Amino acid sequence: MSMSSIERRIADLTREMAAAAAAEDFELAGRLRDEIAVLKGQSLGAEPAVEVRQPPPGQMGLGTHIPVAAPPKGWRPPAKPDPMTRGKSGGTRRR
Repeated sequence: MSMSSIERRIADLTREMAAAAAAEDFELAGRLRDEIAVLKGQSLGAEPAVEVRQPPPGQMGLGTHIPVAAPPKGWRPPAKPDPMTRGKSGGTRRR
């Protein structure tokens, strides 16, 4: 699924959700709201929003048009540990 088809699907579901709410079919409107949230990459319930969007089923792997999550601005990978000091405790030297 490309980004434009996902956006079209979200627009269609939003219209369906508004029609269901106007017809007082709140169960259908809630299911549509949840489906829209999944397509937008938002989490459901009281959990915080997910930063990395899950691709739609069947669209994993190379060649998809799903954006890749970038690290936060200013993030640098941590320094690699020194293999000579691995497993050693800090502190003073013994003589």
